[in-house]
Amino acid sequence: MITDMKSAPMNVAALVAVECVVGRLLGPMTIKIDLLGNLRLEWRRVGRSPSARAACQRLASRYPDLDLGQLTDLVDVVALLETRGGRNVLERARIVRALLLEASDPDIHRALLQTLLPGVVSVCRQLRFGAGIIDEPSETLAMAVSLLSELLVDWAGQSRQYAAPDLLSALRGRLRRWLLKEKAALRSVSRFDHVDEAADESSPLLTRLENLRGGEHDRLARLTYARVFEGRSLRELAQHDHSAPVSLQSELQHFAVRYLL
Repeated sequence: MITDMKSAPMNVAALVAVECVVGRLLGPMTIKIDLLGNLRLEWRRVGRSPSARAACQRLASRYPDLDLGQLTDLVDVVALLETRGGRNVLERARIVRALLLEASDPDIHRALLQTLLPGVVSVCRQLRFGAGIIDEPSETLAMAVSLLSELLVDWAGQSRQYAAPDLLSALRGRLRRWLLKEKAALRSVSRFDHVDEAADESSPLLTRLENLRGGEHDRLARLTYARVFEGRSLRELAQHDHSAPVSLQSELQHFAVRYLL
């Protein structure tokens, strides 16, 4: 059960982290985890929990003008916010405003995130799911969900008349900045991915690799040396390493960004 403010974003982040790792390491023909489906399943449980029922009652008592007294739990609140939920646009906007005001409550944080998931998908579509930068659309979606959860923490307690479009606009900005950083990182590490000839051994890169040898990063340091300075193919290295080429490529990219650049 979620018991404090940090636990709601941490639970979402944990689910997102699994999606990111699995989505990145599996090959392009592998079926990916359904992040949205998993979030929906989780919400059916979390949104009807005793704490969610209590949160719904508090919401109804603090905002009597919203007419939420007939609702049982937060699943009912989220359902009310759907297009066919029976409330008009302005009424839905007032409810979302109240949810953001109360978003320091972990259950309401989760309810607001669930409400905004269709908008998250729209934001990802606007940015083409990071096409040309991110290999898998599911990874961009997972990052967008994580960024939205962070936004809800940052903005909790704020009063915004049109909270939903404001949040999604801010999410678009954060996601776009993340994509630009990923694009810059890809350019920086591209020389580690496409090596036709052995590199000059008198280089700062060699010094960094030598310093990493013998420690916890010895394996990746040796593989990077073989890729860059010996000009060995990624497929050959993956075969000797008993790993999938796509998985090894991802490991080497992250290793290069974190330790070599």
